[in-house]
Amino acid sequence: MKKYCYVIFTIIFLTLWSSCRKDFEFSPSKGNLGFSKDTVYLDTVFTNIGSSTYNLKVYNRSDEDIFIPTLRLGLGESSAYRLSVDGITGKTFENVEILAKDSLYIFVETTIDINNLPNLDGSYLYTDQIEFDSGSNQQKVELVTLVKDAIFIYPNRDNTTKVIETLTLNIGGETIETELQGRELLPEELTFTNAKPYVVYGFATVPEGETLTVEAGARVHFHDNSGIIVSNNASLHINGSYSTDQDLLENEVIFEGDRLEPEFSDVPGQWGTIWLVDGSVNNIINYATIKNALVGILSDGNPNEANNKLSITNSQIYNSGSFGILGRNTSIEAENMVINNAGQSAFAGTFGGKYNFTHSTIANYWNNGFRSYPSVLLSNFIVDEDNNPIITDLTEANFNNCIIYGNDNPEILLDEIEDDAVNFNFKFTNCLIRFKDDNNNFTGPNYDLLDTNHYEGNIFNEDPHFKDPSNNQLIIGEESAGIGKGLAAFATQVPFDILNVDRTSSPDLGAYQHITFPKAN
Repeated sequence: MKKYCYVIFTIIFLTLWSSCRKDFEFSPSKGNLGFSKDTVYLDTVFTNIGSSTYNLKVYNRSDEDIFIPTLRLGLGESSAYRLSVDGITGKTFENVEILAKDSLYIFVETTIDINNLPNLDGSYLYTDQIEFDSGSNQQKVELVTLVKDAIFIYPNRDNTTKVIETLTLNIGGETIETELQGRELLPEELTFTNAKPYVVYGFATVPEGETLTVEAGARVHFHDNSGIIVSNNASLHINGSYSTDQDLLENEVIFEGDRLEPEFSDVPGQWGTIWLVDGSVNNIINYATIKNALVGILSDGNPNEANNKLSITNSQIYNSGSFGILGRNTSIEAENMVINNAGQSAFAGTFGGKYNFTHSTIANYWNNGFRSYPSVLLSNFIVDEDNNPIITDLTEANFNNCIIYGNDNPEILLDEIEDDAVNFNFKFTNCLIRFKDDNNNFTGPNYDLLDTNHYEGNIFNEDPHFKDPSNNQLIIGEESAGIGKGLAAFATQVPFDILNVDRTSSPDLGAYQHITFPKAN
């Protein structure tokens, strides 16, 4: 038995000894390295803002263990790129080993100050190379980054305590201390132009009695937990305009996050909101795209404004983490409005108020998880901190020549607490609506679809024939149930669709006149 155990131990020892090589012999590389890509594109970055980390895989496909005598950035120590090789950061490396049939990861980052570069139009294509070896064995991988100049708006920081300034807001005439980081815009910052993009950290606040004007073609980017706040007696005027190129509204104003990598182009909830606080007045938005916020627009209070608290036209709101537009006892007029992809509702008019949507497409094809609310939510109450409802008038909520649709059913919810002293007035006129109550869950007078006080000329549960709603392409095609179903009186009120197509002769429902989709190859 002892002899048998000794034999087994000897076999195991010899096997382990032979598998743990101690005698690697590395020879220099011969210019035959393989790479996962021949160019590493680091996408677009703003000046002095660090990029994401990108990777390059280097292959040794030979049967020999090799070392790369030199691995360096072409611009050497002056390069704006940074490398990490085998966990070691730097710009020049020597004798980098790769085993036979093995590979090596190189990680690449950059932070570029555009002020140190030739800068003719606010952007610069910055390039360098990773050089492997030298002489006849040298191989190269290109590095490419587009860097953009920008105007940065930061909250103030105390030089001694390093504490970042938080906001004190005047909301409805009441001074409220908040924990929101940000600051008031200075007089010279109250016009956003299209000369350079803007990058906002924290909440940029429009001072009381002032107006923030955003000119056509402006691009505004927000960092995490950032946005715009319009104070008491202040206003926001977004003056986008139509471009003759119907595939690109280049003169529109765009609000989005500050991550410019393609994988972030449609990620919801990257920044906060545009908040029109109770007391702000005369807010006007035309030709704007608001995307990837937590709430696209939050409008509070002032339900009885003569000119509406918010007038929004020819605009799009996409990929909101919770709500596209959230109104709380406020007044909103919207024409040629397109909303899609929100974690809760595309549009929610809560705690009463006054809302008028004409020739608008309000859809919700959210696919990032469960949502508990439909595309359109109307309610006449909020719940206080003691869980008691506070009820107020829904003075009016009119939806005219609209499409209200989505990937759930039903796509409207009328959440009323009945009170004889409180109004709950709403009407859907000549709209295409997804509402099918097979299980009879929605009862009561608010859901009597034959009551012409609330529903008139509508189409239910027929196909709007959107081009690609999951990608926010909500133009309708030649098979849409909404073609020619618009009431002429509303088309006269909004004679051109969001792409400036005349709709007066035969108005389609929603924000778009229909087109014929190209046939797939």
